[in-house]
Amino acid sequence: MQRRNLISFSRSVTNTLLNSTSPASSSSPSASLLLDSYCEDDLHVDIYSNNRAIDSFIKSGSLASALHLFEKMPMRDVVTWNMLINGYRQHDLPKQAFQFYNEMVFQGIRESSSTFSTVLSACSNAGLYQEGIQVHCRVIFLGFSSNLFVAGSLIDLYMQMKDCDTAFRLFGYLPARNLAIYNLVLRGLREFSRSEWLFTLYFTMKEECIEPNGLTFCYLIHRCVDGRFWDEGKQLHCYAFKIGWIEANLFAANALVDFYSACGNLIEAKKSFEAIRDEDVISWNSIVSAFAASGLLSDALELFARMQSWGKKPSIHSFVGFLHAASGFDNIIFGKQIHCHVVKLGFVFGSVHVESALINMYGKCGDIESSVSVFESVPERTLEICNSLMSSLLHCGVVEDVLEMFGLMVDEGIGVDGVSLSTALKASLVSGYGSLACCRLLHCCAIKSGFEFDTAVSCSLIDAYSKYGHVEFSRQIFEQLHSPNAICFTSIINGYARTGMGREGLEMLEIMTNKGLKPDRVTFLCILTGCSHSGLVEEGRSVFNSMKSVHGIHPDRQHYSCMVDLLGRAGLLDEAEDLLEHAPEKSDSVMCSSMLRSCRIHGNSVVGRRAAEALMELEPEDPAAFLQASSFYSEIGEPEISMQIREIAIAKRMMREFGYSLFEVNSHC
Repeated sequence: MQRRNLISFSRSVTNTLLNSTSPASSSSPSASLLLDSYCEDDLHVDIYSNNRAIDSFIKSGSLASALHLFEKMPMRDVVTWNMLINGYRQHDLPKQAFQFYNEMVFQGIRESSSTFSTVLSACSNAGLYQEGIQVHCRVIFLGFSSNLFVAGSLIDLYMQMKDCDTAFRLFGYLPARNLAIYNLVLRGLREFSRSEWLFTLYFTMKEECIEPNGLTFCYLIHRCVDGRFWDEGKQLHCYAFKIGWIEANLFAANALVDFYSACGNLIEAKKSFEAIRDEDVISWNSIVSAFAASGLLSDALELFARMQSWGKKPSIHSFVGFLHAASGFDNIIFGKQIHCHVVKLGFVFGSVHVESALINMYGKCGDIESSVSVFESVPERTLEICNSLMSSLLHCGVVEDVLEMFGLMVDEGIGVDGVSLSTALKASLVSGYGSLACCRLLHCCAIKSGFEFDTAVSCSLIDAYSKYGHVEFSRQIFEQLHSPNAICFTSIINGYARTGMGREGLEMLEIMTNKGLKPDRVTFLCILTGCSHSGLVEEGRSVFNSMKSVHGIHPDRQHYSCMVDLLGRAGLLDEAEDLLEHAPEKSDSVMCSSMLRSCRIHGNSVVGRRAAEALMELEPEDPAAFLQASSFYSEIGEPEISMQIREIAIAKRMMREFGYSLFEVNSHC
């Protein structure tokens, strides 16, 4: 807020000064470049030749010689100062560069656009944000706000500060924009998880007759990767092929491999890879990771061997892809082999990506001790490392430690991002200490840190609020999303299903399909659950039948279980039993338990007997199954069978775990 007030104050002062006085460069001798000195030819020649000499010294790496010559010069111009400031910036001495800039201003030398661009770049890279804001005030005062080079440096500064709102506001103030400015903002949108605006900005760019380049294409195709936008990605592929970027731009070609890999189309991914004339390590990493992520480890290892035989040295990302495959398919033996290989090659020490992948791999494979061991051996605990441990702890059910880890990251100044917040929200949902107040607190953290529009965070918040019975808050969060993807729609549909609002879930499904988004298995599972809880038999039957005929998705065991529950609740027990028998997979205890519960409600002893027998056969060691069967026989007037089942349970020494409930009273955030 202070920064914005400072900028606003500077703008008002600037307007007043410009309206009441003439430019400093024409009225004040202290602010001029002492142009009278240039009347003497020898001085002019000396400044020009000395500037060239300083430039040569800086390019050769001799900053001390450049400084020595600078100090000997009797007269200097803005070019001289710019070269020294840029020299310090290039030699990673940003504080000295800023000190030189201060001295330049103190001596009355008026800055040029190159001065501001260099100084702002130094402030951005070194984290000198307060100094950068001071330079911004100077930019406004001297009227350089509309200069594209200066504006680009300012936008980059505020992006580095994570103040994306100010950065985008500066972009909006520009009377004209070029390709470099657009690419800078596109990069920022993706980095700040606001990639839903990428296509909107792209269309604005086209309206202004600014032609994109290969870098623009990379940002757009990665948006398709993030959102699994198949149709948009194919259109971009056609456009890139027409323009000639696929052959001319290696990064664009590699981005296509990533896109098809993310969408699960290995055939197109391999075609895109083979179309690359001069494959580099990035190309090989992309295709190896694609096959590994799809579980085709033998093919991935074969490609990995070919990669090395062709003289391409494997990089960190090659092994990260294998570690992700090991965690994805719960193959800890393969993961340990990769761990040994990266240790042998020396990649494990100091590589955040490898360390993070190792923590994630061991955690996803259930070996939380090894995961914690890798974490404790890390010399520096970065945000990515901590996020991996949080995810591993959540996967292994150590949910209290997840929330403790989140607090530790905040206290130690490591910071949080969308992954941290999403993981903490998921942990709070399954933790005994989770509450609506905890959800609100994490929501406040998301808003404060600028991640309230992050897709993962938004979906977790939608789930959390709906679980605590506040589906209206879930709907508000969903409506604030600029461009919700299929996962967001699935989350809100699940929220409606959880609270018995099946008809609203069906409306969201229609909106989702009208937007061109494709529902997946989870989406249909949530829809069927909502129909079951709301008694929407005909609607549920229609959705179930459309899965295969319209969307090409074959219902699995969980979908059949939802339909059995839906039909059973409606009293259509014969149809439910028939559906149960025709399920593609063998019926499980969940289906039989649902059937038995429906038989108890509707008093169907014939179907109920078969369901009770099947349930006890499927769960011979589960006390809940025997208790449910015993209660059923007692209700239909057969106490002898009921007592026999109870005696069997006692003989097997079955112990029923007692449940508990938590009530939150007068909760306040």
